[in-house]
Amino acid sequence: MNAAARTPIAENLWRGEPPQLVGGRHRDSGEVVFPVPPGEAGEAYERIALPRTGKLWSWTRQDFRPKSPPYAGPETFTPFLLGYVDLGNVIVESRLEGAGLEDLRLGQAMELIIVPFGEAHTTFAFQPAEDAR
Repeated sequence: MNAAARTPIAENLWRGEPPQLVGGRHRDSGEVVFPVPPGEAGEAYERIALPRTGKLWSWTRQDFRPKSPPYAGPETFTPFLLGYVDLGNVIVESRLEGAGLEDLRLGQAMELIIVPFGEAHTTFAFQPAEDAR
């Protein structure tokens, strides 16, 4: 299956080209969240585009397949990097691409990308920003 035929792992996580994550700003408190809560809880949030770049806040390597459910990934498991990226108004958990564990450092500039996930889907990830490589 080619990349154009893949579908996002969930609706309303990102939009546009270049892509931006869709967060929510609470209408009363101003708190920013990602992802926007589903259902009635989400009605309290105004949808906002989150920054495409941020700073690496923390990271690790996922060496074992998460249990299913809720994990709905490919049957074959390959270890991957997982991190938290500070976008200024919210910290987002994400896959990390384009670097090895030894290449990452606190505060490193990161940028949003969309990557394949299994055979039929895409997901978001962050990679070291072009100017930081």
